[in-house]
Amino acid sequence: MISEELAKKIRIIQITTRKVINDVLAGEYESVFKGRGMEFDEVREYMPGDDVRTIDWNVTARTGHPYVKRFVEERELTVIFIVDLSASGEFGSVDKLKNEVAAEFCALLAFSAVKNNDKVGLIVFTDQVEMFIPPKKGTSHVLRVIRELLNFKPRQAQTDIVGALDFLGKVTSKKAVVFLVSDFQAEGFEKTMRVISKRHDLVAVTIVDPREVRLPNAGLIELEDAETGEIVLIDTASVGVRGRYERLGREQSERFKQLFASMDVDQIEVMTDRDYVPRLVQFFRTRERRY
Repeated sequence: MISEELAKKIRIIQITTRKVINDVLAGEYESVFKGRGMEFDEVREYMPGDDVRTIDWNVTARTGHPYVKRFVEERELTVIFIVDLSASGEFGSVDKLKNEVAAEFCALLAFSAVKNNDKVGLIVFTDQVEMFIPPKKGTSHVLRVIRELLNFKPRQAQTDIVGALDFLGKVTSKKAVVFLVSDFQAEGFEKTMRVISKRHDLVAVTIVDPREVRLPNAGLIELEDAETGEIVLIDTASVGVRGRYERLGREQSERFKQLFASMDVDQIEVMTDRDYVPRLVQFFRTRERRY
């Protein structure tokens, strides 16, 4: 059983995402994420104009007549969301927490996937994998994925991206489209990401709250690291302090862009105080032009 409040929230997400998919993302998702290639369909007799490279020589030799192999595009995809719901995501200086925005972003893409008859799976992690929902098709399955994301209560506080990616390698043998959704407040994940990006179509989705890149002029404030408990006192009345903080935020954003580019991993930066749909559309169109 789920609460009335959660049911209402899921229904709102379903309605709003459907509108976005129909009005804005129509065709964008399908044109960008391709199937796994060409799949063998049947053997038929050779006809004038057929590509001689498709001749099935075994069948031709057995029957005494030329036959060719026919292939069709295998459109069906598996889309897996690897979502970081560690303690740093329980922060929000605007209307929604980072974890809430992450869930809604995944919901939009999940409904896009199900509309194209793709499978959707979910891995939720902190400093360990806390939930795995194997990929399946269908609206009811996607609603379950969204419900679990919105209602999830993590047992641990810290972040282990390497462990989550290693888990993906154990449970997924075929190539998948993988959205790694996190604020990437962790270290040492670069090597594993490079390996996974060779096997899967990996997209890094960075979730950023505006207070992580800009500070208000609010005098002395305490900042606590949600994952380690470390507390730092900052004088936000100082123009120099605010300037250095903003510069560090920009530098971190640039580091992420350069890091993911060096891995050939696409990135979508999601700011919690902005509509992420235009960024998603921009991502789709940039990627389509590239491929």
